[in-house]
Amino acid sequence: MPDRKRYAIVGTGGRSRMFTDAICKDFADHAQLVAFCDTSQVRMDYWNQYVADTYGTDKLPTYKADKFDDMVKKAKPDVVIVTSVDATHHQYIIRAMELGCDAVSEKPMTTDEHKVAAIFDAIERTGQTLRVAFNYRWQTTFSKVKEVILSGAIGTPTLVDFQWRLDTRHGADYFRRWHREKQHSGGLLVHKSTHHFDLVNWLLDDHPETVFAAGGLMFYGEDNAKRRGVDAPYERYTGVPEAKDDPFGLFMDTTMSPNGVSKGNEMKALYLDAEAESGYIRDRNVFGGENKWPVTSEDTVSLSARFTKGAALSYSLIAYCPWEGERLCVNGTEGQVEYFGRGSGHIIAGQSDEELTKDQYQGEQYIRLQRMFEAPQELEVPKATGGHGGGDSRLLTRIFIPDSPPDEMGRDASHIDGAASVLTGVAANQSIATGQAVKLASLWPKVKQTAGA
Repeated sequence: MPDRKRYAIVGTGGRSRMFTDAICKDFADHAQLVAFCDTSQVRMDYWNQYVADTYGTDKLPTYKADKFDDMVKKAKPDVVIVTSVDATHHQYIIRAMELGCDAVSEKPMTTDEHKVAAIFDAIERTGQTLRVAFNYRWQTTFSKVKEVILSGAIGTPTLVDFQWRLDTRHGADYFRRWHREKQHSGGLLVHKSTHHFDLVNWLLDDHPETVFAAGGLMFYGEDNAKRRGVDAPYERYTGVPEAKDDPFGLFMDTTMSPNGVSKGNEMKALYLDAEAESGYIRDRNVFGGENKWPVTSEDTVSLSARFTKGAALSYSLIAYCPWEGERLCVNGTEGQVEYFGRGSGHIIAGQSDEELTKDQYQGEQYIRLQRMFEAPQELEVPKATGGHGGGDSRLLTRIFIPDSPPDEMGRDASHIDGAASVLTGVAANQSIATGQAVKLASLWPKVKQTAGA
């Protein structure tokens, strides 16, 4: 077997699985997993048992987070993959580089402008590289939209209209976790919307100059629940008899929740079994527990942005829609290309009869091109398998296959792309707080260097 690049993973929650499986299975000829690092020994032990049982490999060295330097020095990774809590990404990225490693970071790259600046400083000082795992760029449908733009069929893009809808299953999950607290996630405008902002930046080959945003917490949280007459006084769901019929519940000690989400053993092993050690509660009540875990993220946002080359963006996100999906429409000087995708609605236990499921329009999807003065064209929606519309597998191939050929669509995302998307979210948060438009350059002057990069 040829020399393989050595990888260590820091942050072993559920998101780390994608990288663990990729290294141990699909890219085992090119990559080698050499260590786990986390605040929780329980979680690391789970993944060690998992890779031994699933792939027949030896168990790996594990290091608590305060022993990160020891991990790098002893396990000698070439690359550190960072999938920890968002607000800690910069710590591990920067220290990995200072110790001679490249880094791969889950999105968002980090959570505020000061951490962005520190990461850029580390790259300049060390000469190491950072790749940000933006999988939406690799999703087949969005790649098709990019093809249309590059073909010149709509002329010069002038306005992007982007709507993203999270249903009451997916959207609610951000408010059961640490993501509900901006100090850890930057709020949904950083944690979730960074995907969407990066996608638009990539489609336009540009980034915003000025951002104005409005929004708030309008559905989740104790106060909103009380105004609607919802009485859910419990702090969490697991082990609470009063919560057993809550359609927003997540129960980690069983294999199925009322909302129809099957978890198997992994949720219990990674979070419930690790609580005594980590103190992290994964199943917080989306309408309670604010004395311990305040909800500081918005669940409803609207944003307008002006890009450096003149195009504009109109964007909205809600986290409690009855159905899940997105609409992306790029308007140009010669026409328009539109993508629409709709998943199923959130069906709770006891409601999933055949007729009701049918009425959810699951899988409705189209890509439509209409040039000025011409009839609309229904374009073929590319087929895809795997997570995020095929984006995960394509992204992983680019990360783990050495010497991949240049991508003509520029889908490989660097720290520059990571910064542009994070700063858009940071500017939006600031705009909501102040009621004023925010220039990205006022947050971090170097953002000017990223235009068109």
